[in-house]
Amino acid sequence: MSGYIPTLEQIDELHRRISPSEAAYELIHTHCVIVATIACQLARRQNALFTRRCTLPKDAPELRPVDVNGSVSGETAADAPTAADAPAAAAHLTWTVPPSGGVEGGTVPPRLLDEHLVMIGGLLHDIGTYRVLKHDGSDDEPLKFDGKRYILHGLLGYEWLLEQGVDESIAQFARNHTGVGLTKEDVIRQDLPLPPDDYAPVNLEQETVMVADKFHSKSTPPKFLSVDAYTAKALRFGEENGRRWLALVERYGRPDIASLAAKYHMRMV
Repeated sequence: MSGYIPTLEQIDELHRRISPSEAAYELIHTHCVIVATIACQLARRQNALFTRRCTLPKDAPELRPVDVNGSVSGETAADAPTAADAPAAAAHLTWTVPPSGGVEGGTVPPRLLDEHLVMIGGLLHDIGTYRVLKHDGSDDEPLKFDGKRYILHGLLGYEWLLEQGVDESIAQFARNHTGVGLTKEDVIRQDLPLPPDDYAPVNLEQETVMVADKFHSKSTPPKFLSVDAYTAKALRFGEENGRRWLALVERYGRPDIASLAAKYHMRMV
C-alpha cells in the first residue's frame, strides 16, 4: 500500500477540493452517494448468497455458483473463504446499507465481498467528472458536461486521486468503471480518445461499483435507469456490449431502483 484509504470525512473533502462549484458538488457527490448505496446493496446480496452456500447443500438449485472462469480476472475459487472463514470476513463489513434496498436474484460469488471497500469506491468512482464539465454552474449557467471529453473522466479521476495520495486500490475504482468493462480492444475499435489499455474492473468490488453506476445518470435532471433502460443504452455499442450487461445483471441481481427513485424524488426510465 503506497497511499491512504480515505475516511468518509476525507472523501467529502476530496469532492469539495476538486469541485469548481456548489452546483457541481451537489450533482456529482449525490450521484456517488446513490451509486455507493446501490453497490453496497448488491454486495450485501452477494455476501448473503455466499454465506448461505456455506450452510446449504452444494446442489441447492437456488444457489447456482457463478462461473469463476468467466468472472473478473484474478478471481478464482481458491480465493473464496471457506464456511469457517465467513464470520471473520463478514466482521469487516462495517457500512450499514439502508434496509429498504432489496435486491432480487443474483448468483453465488467465488468469495465474500468487502462492503466497506465497495462503499469507498462508490463514493469516489466519479470524482473525475468534475474535470470534464463544460459549464460548472458557478455563473448560474446550467451544468453541462463536455461530451467529447467525458470518456476521459475515469482516467482523470484515477490520476487526480493518486496525486492526492489516495491508495492505488481506491483510485482504480475511478479508472475501471466506465461502461460494462472497457477493454483495450473496445478503445481501439471505437476510436476512443484514451490511451489504448484495459479500463475494466480487476476485482469483484470494482465490478460491483461498475454495475451499480449503470442504474443512475447525472443527466439534467438526474434520473434512475431500469435494467431495460440501460440494456437499450448498452446495445448502442454493439450486441456484445448488451450481452455483457445482461450477464452482469444475472450475476449481481436487480436492485429496487423504483424505491430509490422515490426516495430521491427523481424520475426512473
